[in-house]
Amino acid sequence: MSLGIPEIILIAVVVLLLFGGKRIPELARSLGKAKYEYKKAKESLEKEAADLEKTIDKAGETAVKAEKADLSEKEKSSEA
Repeated sequence: MSLGIPEIILIAVVVLLLFGGKRIPELARSLGKAKYEYKKAKESLEKEAADLEKTIDKAGETAVKAEKADLSEKEKSSEA
């Protein structure tokens, strides 16, 4: 579903009637700021998720190494 020229014109007329010519620049500025803040927050959350994933991977690797070390110690002690 995409917007054609008639739909865009209709939306522009409705916005003009609702907000008036003087408030449209203010509205556009507010929308631009909101879009910027949304993008900034999204990027921050994506970075935090990637950092958390790395931390979890490292913790898993550490747990595997510890388990292997524990098993090898048990094997050595059972052989003796």
